[in-house]
Amino acid sequence: MKNILIVEDEPDIQELLCAYLRNAGYAPVVAGDGVTALKQFHARPFALILLDVMLPKINGFEVCKQIRQHSQVPILMLTALDGEEQQLRGFGLDIDDYITKPFSMSILLEKIRVILRRSTGEKEETCLRYRDLVINRSTREVILKGHPLALTAREFELLYTFLAAPGRVFTREMLLAKLWGYDFYGDERVVDSHIKNLRHKLKQNYIETVRGVGYRAAKEV
Repeated sequence: MKNILIVEDEPDIQELLCAYLRNAGYAPVVAGDGVTALKQFHARPFALILLDVMLPKINGFEVCKQIRQHSQVPILMLTALDGEEQQLRGFGLDIDDYITKPFSMSILLEKIRVILRRSTGEKEETCLRYRDLVINRSTREVILKGHPLALTAREFELLYTFLAAPGRVFTREMLLAKLWGYDFYGDERVVDSHIKNLRHKLKQNYIETVRGVGYRAAKEV
C-alpha cells in the first residue's frame, strides 16, 4: 500500500480523506499542522503528500518549500485560495497539482491516480484482451469475435478505461473527470448515454451497472 501524507487541520476533512484513501487502497497518515507534517515527512517515505495551504504553526507554502529542499515527492495542494496569484505561488514551489475547496472526492482520487502513475513512470497496457474482445490503444482498434468494431473516440476511451481496471467501480463523476476533463459542466447523464450506445454495439454484457454507485467491467466467465 502506498503511504499518503494528509496535511490538514480540520478534523472532519481529515476523517473524510482518510476514509476515501483507505477505500481506494492507500495508507493515509495525518498531520494537523505544518510542524507535524515535516516530522512525519522525515520519519517515513511517502508516495504523495496532500498539503493544505492554511495551516497552524507553518503554512503550506513554507512546508512545501522545506520538503522540496530534500525531496521531489509528488505534492497535491488543497486550498480554499483559488486566485491566480496563490496558484502560481504553489507551482513556483514545484507542486504537481492543486485542487480548491470544496472539492469532489472522486476528482481528487483521479488526480492522485494520475500523479502517481506519472511520478512512477507507470505505463498502461496498449493492448488488452477481455473475453472475446481485443482492444488496442495504439492503433485505436477494437476487435470483437475476430471482426473490427466501429466505436466513437469517447466510446473507445470508456471501454478501455473499464477493461484496463477490471473489477474497479467508476462513478459518473470519475468518468467525467477522466474522459471529459475537470472543467466539464454538462449533465453527468451524458455518461449513461455513451454507455448505452457502447453496450448496444458490443451486444453482450461487458459493462455492468453497480446500483447507486457507477459502472465496472463485467466479470469474465
